[in-house]
Amino acid sequence: MKCKNCNTEIDSKFCPECGQPARLKRIDGKYIIQEIENVLYFERGLLYTIRKLVTNPGQNIRNYLTENRSRLVKPIIFIILTSLIYSLTINIFHIEDGYFKFEGDETSTQFKITEWIQGHYGYANLMMGLFMAFWIKLFFRKHQLNIFEILIMLCFVMGMEMLIFSVFGIIQGLTNLNIMSIGGMVGMAYCFWAIGNFFGKKKILSYVKAIIAFILGMITFIFLATALGIIIDIIKSY
Repeated sequence: MKCKNCNTEIDSKFCPECGQPARLKRIDGKYIIQEIENVLYFERGLLYTIRKLVTNPGQNIRNYLTENRSRLVKPIIFIILTSLIYSLTINIFHIEDGYFKFEGDETSTQFKITEWIQGHYGYANLMMGLFMAFWIKLFFRKHQLNIFEILIMLCFVMGMEMLIFSVFGIIQGLTNLNIMSIGGMVGMAYCFWAIGNFFGKKKILSYVKAIIAFILGMITFIFLATALGIIIDIIKSY
């Protein structure tokens, strides 16, 4: 028999080359339950990742980059999943997050871009991470991390930020207490702490530079988004 994945000859239950089962089981209810358990598995899945990023983000992210990439949820999947949870929370409870506001002509491109950011903050956060990565690379250049490794770190950190926002959103939605602004501060404080923890757990300067780099990344993103809207409006006016 040949493996249907890599075409290697096999004479056991699994391919010795790629690990693919010789015969795939049919998808049924049991399979779906097992997949959900794998995602939430406390020793390897989403809950494990969250626990590790809460207790010691710096060490665990460094371990992912340099030693073991099998235990934490893949960073891209993690931030997409947490951003989706955040977006669903905001939409289900009809919460106005208000992190990024702009008042002006509602027909302008600048207003529409800002409105999109307000309505899709989880996804805008992904783009914002690119600018934060630039400033982090600049401030922590002595650590010799490339931009992609920094982005992986930010996927974990900003994914946790999305989860913190989601928790506060759920509490606000269930209790009608206006606490999203508090959630915003807690989420940002986590990012400052986690980034500083990653670059130097016992160095105060690491946390200071983390705060500055994070804020500069946000400002750069907002500035360029606003500038893009203004430029498009100017072009449309001619």
